[in-house]
Amino acid sequence: MSNQHMNPYTLLNKIFHEPNRLAIMSTLCGTENELTFNKLKDQCTLTDGNLSRHLKTLEESGAIHIRKTFKANKPCTTILLSHLGKESFIRYLKTLEEVLLKAAEAVSPTTEQQPLFLFQKKWIKN
Repeated sequence: MSNQHMNPYTLLNKIFHEPNRLAIMSTLCGTENELTFNKLKDQCTLTDGNLSRHLKTLEESGAIHIRKTFKANKPCTTILLSHLGKESFIRYLKTLEEVLLKAAEAVSPTTEQQPLFLFQKKWIKN
């Protein structure tokens, strides 16, 4: 067994581990299409500047695509989850689940308690 596999903390993608970027990625995963900047800002309760900064980080990592267009002579920014971003985020969630399950087991005083399942297994494919 490799050292990285034994220590899942090293596999946590730091790009997604920041709370606001976690919220952005989770929100984008929950939509079938792209989201406008304003809609994403409202759903994640972020300021313009804060959202812009996090979107830049996510775009530089290849997790999202940002498209700037004009509608009726007004600028419109839309954000779309990339295929790579979706795959990477799912890997991150699997690793995070493993870490959290280990933590829950460590603080659980008895084995009689039901295990903590954070995600529905049906949507996470191996």
